[in-house]
Amino acid sequence: MRWMSVWLGLLTWACGPLAWGQAPATNLTLDAMVAEAVRVNPAVQSSRYRRAALQERVAQQQALPNPMFKYGGMDLADRGNWPDTNEKRFMVEQEFPWFGKRGLRGRAAAKEAEALQREVEALERDVIMMVKENYFDLYAVQRARVITRAEEDVLQHMEQIAETRFATGQRTEQDVLKAQAEITMLQQKRLELEQQETTLKAKLNQLLNRRADAPLGLAAAPPVAAAEAEAGTLFALAETNRPEIKGAQAQLERQQAERELMKKEFFTDYRLGVEYRNFGESPDMVMFTVGIDLPIWQRKYRAGVREADNLVAASRAALEATRRQTAFEVQDARFKLLTARRTLDLYQRTLIPQAEARFTASEAGYRTGKVDFLDLLESERFLLNARVMAAMAAGNLGMQGARLERAVGTDLKPALETGEKSP
Repeated sequence: MRWMSVWLGLLTWACGPLAWGQAPATNLTLDAMVAEAVRVNPAVQSSRYRRAALQERVAQQQALPNPMFKYGGMDLADRGNWPDTNEKRFMVEQEFPWFGKRGLRGRAAAKEAEALQREVEALERDVIMMVKENYFDLYAVQRARVITRAEEDVLQHMEQIAETRFATGQRTEQDVLKAQAEITMLQQKRLELEQQETTLKAKLNQLLNRRADAPLGLAAAPPVAAAEAEAGTLFALAETNRPEIKGAQAQLERQQAERELMKKEFFTDYRLGVEYRNFGESPDMVMFTVGIDLPIWQRKYRAGVREADNLVAASRAALEATRRQTAFEVQDARFKLLTARRTLDLYQRTLIPQAEARFTASEAGYRTGKVDFLDLLESERFLLNARVMAAMAAGNLGMQGARLERAVGTDLKPALETGEKSP
């Protein structure tokens, strides 16, 4: 009877939300959900628009200043024909920065845009991690609901046994009352799990840019076994793929370009112009002009170079700090993943078989009068808790895998497969 109840519970879970009276399950796999979240998440979209806006600064920084057009007229102060003067001047003047300045300004703007691009990538990795965390947490909660539903059938069977033995005078009515109270507590536990499932679906809807109450009849699948890798391999992957490291490197290169640009401020900018003069009845004339800035206030330029040197040093230190933080996160996530995998293996291979054996022995002992109902009930609770903890451990394994991928900065399975195939 017990195993029939368990199989019915598993069948209910396999049928998914239809068996629970919810909306039909979507065909949205975890990969599809991740791709959708990255595409439509509003925070990611906002960062992309800011990045696109910043990329337009490159052309602006590399462009020349607008040329200046001047018109002038000269005539006698007394009895002149102003504004129809005898002498008219038309001049066009263009400013040119010193050689290399425009290129450095464009390079600095490009590196600033690249740094923002890395921020977008980091935000995308955050969204991917949160989708996977909530997805695997949802799997654990859904699995726990199935287990408690099946266990309720087991408790009802235990209640029937207690009622039979009470009717024959072999047990007191306390056994029946204890079984009924345990069923009520289990129903309350199911309500808590239902509330957790609703909250997790609302979080997923938020990440997918949907209303919190939008239908999401999602029957989550168990996590695939996370790929194993040595710490050195993971550190190398993080150094190559982590957006924060790439962003810090881009900021360093931007500050280096700013420093080179500041050094060129010691050199003068120049202006070229052409002027056309009309003298009425006299011959017209054309004049070329050349002008330069006079960078005589050297003190401010030297201060600007010192400022740029300090900013370069700060960016270099920030890059090193980012690398150290990344290494810590990789190491921490790796060991948490290993612990989660060992914990799940311990539950599945040792604890649950032990709990099942204990419950079987207690059930047989209760039927023969050698074990009281409280011991039978305790063994049933222990088995229920073991199975629920195993479900939660399976979900935690998936979540820890997602956190390790976030620490490394890429999906582990394709990255490790590529690394294995490379010479």
